[in-house]
Amino acid sequence: MSARPEPTLLHERELMRTRGIRWLAAVDEVGRGALGGPVSVGVVLISPDTESAPGGVRDSKLLSAAARERLVPALLAWAPGWAVGHASAAEIDLVGIIGALRLAGERAVASLPHMPDHVLLDGSHDWLTRPAPSLFDGAHESGDPRALPTSTLTVPVNVPVSVLVKADMSCSSVAAASVLAKTTRDAIMVELAGVHPAFGWEQNKGYASPDHLDALRRLGPCEQHRRSWAIPAGPQGAELREDEPRAVIVGPGGSGLGSAGASEGS
Repeated sequence: MSARPEPTLLHERELMRTRGIRWLAAVDEVGRGALGGPVSVGVVLISPDTESAPGGVRDSKLLSAAARERLVPALLAWAPGWAVGHASAAEIDLVGIIGALRLAGERAVASLPHMPDHVLLDGSHDWLTRPAPSLFDGAHESGDPRALPTSTLTVPVNVPVSVLVKADMSCSSVAAASVLAKTTRDAIMVELAGVHPAFGWEQNKGYASPDHLDALRRLGPCEQHRRSWAIPAGPQGAELREDEPRAVIVGPGGSGLGSAGASEGS
């Protein structure tokens, strides 16, 4: 079987050339399907002057944890700007996964050193642009950020968005965003594993592994689980009470992700 070709900047450069783009934001997400922890959105900012990405850059799912970590310093030195934004499990429960992706993406874009002129989004659906409000939508269905506390409100990304299926496989800027999102979220899950050691998050990163599901059946969910999802409730009385506070996630460096919500670099 032939080796998978490396992603390049060919698509990004053509997009910038034909649309007159000065700053292009390449976006990918991680953690959408996890049962616990945040959903995270990585953004890498490039310009027409940006050189080819460091060798070895791939979609994060194709790389080992060690390979991803080795790439991070080179990616941070290469990209003119980058950020990773997060939305907590409590926020996912409040506005739904699409609204939470949008919230994390808005936090990341707001942390960039330059406002992008255009966004290149991995996938087939533009979840970053806020939908027009509907009289028939509740806050959860529309992902309306007005459902969130005032301190967590974000600014809409009011720039054109292009979507490309499997962009993380063909576009090196999107692949770089996926690596930065994955390594940042993994570090958060390792930190949260120290607070909630029973769930094995340092290994499964919040996904539905057998050990994670077994712990949920025995203990029920904690405040970092997505309680609106179909997850095992545990024995009677083990589940987090409705009146128990939901903590915001605190990531590496101690930044409260319910407020600042991003790790950034330039």
